Amino acid sequence: MSKQQRGLGKGLGALLGDADLSQIRKPVEYVHKSVVTPDQERNSADIMLIPIEMIEPNPFQPRMSFDSEALEELAESIRSLGLIQPVTVRRKSPDRYQIISGERRFRACRMAGMEEIPAYIRDTNDQGMLEMAIVENIQRENLDPIEIAMSYERLIEECHLTQEQMAMRVGKKRASVTNYLRLLKLPAKIQHDLKVGLLSVGHAKVLLGIEDDKLQEQLCDLVIKGGLSVRQLEDRIKSLERPKQEEAPAPDLPDDYIRVLEIVGKYFENNISLKRTSRGKGTMTIRFSSDDEVRKFLKALEDSKF
Repeated sequence: MSKQQRGLGKGLGALLGDADLSQIRKPVEYVHKSVVTPDQERNSADIMLIPIEMIEPNPFQPRMSFDSEALEELAESIRSLGLIQPVTVRRKSPDRYQIISGERRFRACRMAGMEEIPAYIRDTNDQGMLEMAIVENIQRENLDPIEIAMSYERLIEECHLTQEQMAMRVGKKRASVTNYLRLLKLPAKIQHDLKVGLLSVGHAKVLLGIEDDKLQEQLCDLVIKGGLSVRQLEDRIKSLERPKQEEAPAPDLPDDYIRVLEIVGKYFENNISLKRTSRGKGTMTIRFSSDDEVRKFLKALEDSKF
């Protein structure tokens, strides 16, 4: 079933006018150290700029085929905005690195003609040291929202923590952690604007309530062009709605719902969304990328004790 745009978008072009945001949006620049020598002083949470010719794909990559059209779209985004989320690599030799995660981003960077690629480097299997380094990095005061979200994601993926365990490590409520992780589901253009300070987290939370990616980007452009506050953005969305919605969704999900997202989401690479009104009504959407994901989830259900 195709998504409805819920009446939004009417008159949006007129509101945006001939806005040219190319002079505002600049590619993300990483000011961290470049890789020069294998013994260069660094922290496990540092983002390093590695010459792309030093990086090779992971021979154990389970994903064997990549959609060429989607790769080209990602490459075009990288050309204009830069790489928002660094890849993770391991050091094979003083001048060779191998992809651990982010091979699709790596391939798109090559297509985009990048000479250096931002990456995290894993040299050790010492999970405790990595965990401490990432947590320490999160405590820094100058991290942007996307850096915080990526750090949370690394703790989950590389340190094998649940959202609840991670929330305890960083001293945050699980709902807060979940809300940050949701930022990584936004289109690359909006993540870029969050990262460079053109958009606030409050604006992003409002945009997460819109299901259509293109519409999210249009509204983001409207915020930047018009300097809209979060309240003004909410009011503008309401003014563009044709039919009045039955009930506005609650801003935060109860812990039980977050737990459902956490448990089910791990089978679908967290491509799951849940919307709930204050009365407890709502919808859950799961997006899967292969039959294998569905089979694994079905097997987990059949093997469960409840």
